[in-house]
Amino acid sequence: MEIWINPACSKCRSALTLLDAEGADYTVRRYLEDVPSADEIREVLERLGLEPWDITRTQEAAAKELGLKEWPRDEASRERWITALAEHPKLIQRPIITADDGTAVVARTDEAVREALSR
Repeated sequence: MEIWINPACSKCRSALTLLDAEGADYTVRRYLEDVPSADEIREVLERLGLEPWDITRTQEAAAKELGLKEWPRDEASRERWITALAEHPKLIQRPIITADDGTAVVARTDEAVREALSR
């Protein structure tokens, strides 16, 4: 199990606390320092069953500068979104847990963390 975190994020810290309390075996990836490639983002999206715009933090300054709220959310624009996430990792929603069964969850709640643990 791997968890993508930003240490400054309270939701990330809460997820780590819960993982530790449950005795989970996991690896931490500080994705702002160890930036995921476009291929890694595609893989996580597939595991999540989501589209790139579903995991984009549209209130971030970079999102506003790029005008992401106006970008089309369709198959033709998918790669543009993935490129933006790879070039501006702060836009990636967090934390993301990749579970051992090949799935993933955006673990912003205790319930989502527990869901990842149950897989």
